Amino acid sequence: MSFFRANDGTQLYFEDAGEGLPVLCLAGLTRNSRDFDFVAPHLTGVRLIRMDYRGRGLSDNANPLSYSVMQEGADALALLDHLGIAKAAVLGTSRGGLIAMTLAALSKNRLLGAALNDVGPVLEPAFLTQLADFIGVVPNAPDLESLARGTAAWFASEFADVSLDRWRQHVINTHRFEDGKPCLAYDGPGLREAVLATENGSMPDLWPLFSELALLPTAMIHGVNSTLVSAETVREMERRRPDLIVARVPGRGHVPFLDEPEALDALQRWIEALK
Repeated sequence: MSFFRANDGTQLYFEDAGEGLPVLCLAGLTRNSRDFDFVAPHLTGVRLIRMDYRGRGLSDNANPLSYSVMQEGADALALLDHLGIAKAAVLGTSRGGLIAMTLAALSKNRLLGAALNDVGPVLEPAFLTQLADFIGVVPNAPDLESLARGTAAWFASEFADVSLDRWRQHVINTHRFEDGKPCLAYDGPGLREAVLATENGSMPDLWPLFSELALLPTAMIHGVNSTLVSAETVREMERRRPDLIVARVPGRGHVPFLDEPEALDALQRWIEALK
């Protein structure tokens, strides 16, 4: 296992595999480097770099005030510095896509391009309100099988034709297990505190951040059943960026697994555009 230290001394976990174009994978809010297990075997010919944000996965917990897009973006750049990489493309799922857009605004010289997995300049308020219902809440399931079946039922309206085996692997990737009982694979109390602290603030206008991706190869992978990103937002992204590579993934909500045919096609076209 590999670790590096962020600018404040927090120890962060990362993985670095393959050779070629460096692609930095940034996960969703409560997730970790395992977020990309399903797509990784398909991304050949690239140097795939993954990291666990502070307070997630195998990385150290930290001050909840540091669980922010700005700090996590700084951590991502620190990882690139640690690896001696001047520029990388970012494949960002949800939170990771917000970090990618932020890096484009603040450190564009470090980016080769960005692929956004079901995240955009407009985030639907209803989804954000629901965060308080689950973030930091320990699963009420006695074992892996119960959690997998419960997860499948919870997402049934958004995700079609997903096997129970896939949901089992998904919950293994997103949870720890102590004596067989599921636990959170992130700093639940700290991340909940960080998210709720911003709940009363107004959502900033993210279109200027999206515009900073101009001239960089950019892809948008949209789960057509997503409750975070609307079809209208994706159409407006296309209008503003006619060269945007777009995948509309049927039978998927927030977020696609990224190994769907539509997602893989978009990612391959994106990688070609980066070369």
